[in-house]
Amino acid sequence: MTVSLDQLRRCHLAVDLGAARTRVYIKGLGLVVDEPSVAAVNTRTGSLIAVGTLAEQMTGRTPGYIRVARPVSGGTVVDIDMAQRMLRHLLGEKLRRQLRRKPRLRAAACTPHESDPLAQRATVETLVGLGARRVELVDTLIAAAVGCGMPVEQPTATMIMVCGAATTQIAVLSLGSIVTAVRIPIGGEAIDHAVIQYLRQHHQLMLPSQSVRPLQLALSGGGLTPGGPAVTDIHGRDVATGLARTVQVDTAAVRQAIHAPLTAVLDGLGKVLRDCPPDLVADIADSGITMVGGSALLPGLDEMLRDATGVPVHIAERPDVCAVLGLGAMLDGKVQPLVLNPLAG
Repeated sequence: MTVSLDQLRRCHLAVDLGAARTRVYIKGLGLVVDEPSVAAVNTRTGSLIAVGTLAEQMTGRTPGYIRVARPVSGGTVVDIDMAQRMLRHLLGEKLRRQLRRKPRLRAAACTPHESDPLAQRATVETLVGLGARRVELVDTLIAAAVGCGMPVEQPTATMIMVCGAATTQIAVLSLGSIVTAVRIPIGGEAIDHAVIQYLRQHHQLMLPSQSVRPLQLALSGGGLTPGGPAVTDIHGRDVATGLARTVQVDTAAVRQAIHAPLTAVLDGLGKVLRDCPPDLVADIADSGITMVGGSALLPGLDEMLRDATGVPVHIAERPDVCAVLGLGAMLDGKVQPLVLNPLAG
């Protein structure tokens, strides 16, 4: 693990700063914040207007003097000051007062696999600005594996795939450590963009920014799988006239448009399996791949991976919050390291 379990048990809160959502787990209270990583700012006065869900609803609907900011991109904090302000408002005065009472506040945070030192420092500085005296960093892959109940500490292979908004991370874990892993800069946002581009090029239709994910969920009744409905009605704005228009879209074509960015994910999956020792690959053939992250719920994705690899694919029970719940389990001391008895001489 990136940091010892003993150090994590001393932490008071765990934070998962994702490109799509921010989650905060406080020791003894559980998950207290699960909101979009968005903040709306008045550019004239510099004051914060809204954060979280309300700020996300403002996207694409604001007058010129209101800017909707996303301080986290690709799992990395790109605007430390804005991230601190957003976290303060999401926590609220009552929780902040409770945390200030801790004499030496310690925090734990998820970091993407192989994140560079600058990205790690930005995460640390964000939490130091909240009053943390010490910040422990844990690899997202390990935290997510713990959060979905995988036997991370055992000498058997567990394969996890973290499907985020901006990146996809795939790893094989054994004995509490990463054996082999890969991070691909393709996530839910790239899939959303592929749908938007397809509708614009083939149907001259512009979709509102907030309607792409509901569209995919509307197709989830088998729409993005071969046995689903052949066509579906989609509402949007005509590129040429600017008027509202409804078109009938072939779901097979939408499925093909989504397939393009996912080929990079399949390549990464193949690379991890090729780099893995044969004994661990045999374990994975039995246990399968566990998918976590908000984009794991994309309809048809699990079936596509199952067909491509021939390995069982499971979606975790609560895929979107697995990483922060895993960090919380480490804070609460629920994860026990594997203890080996020294061999008698």
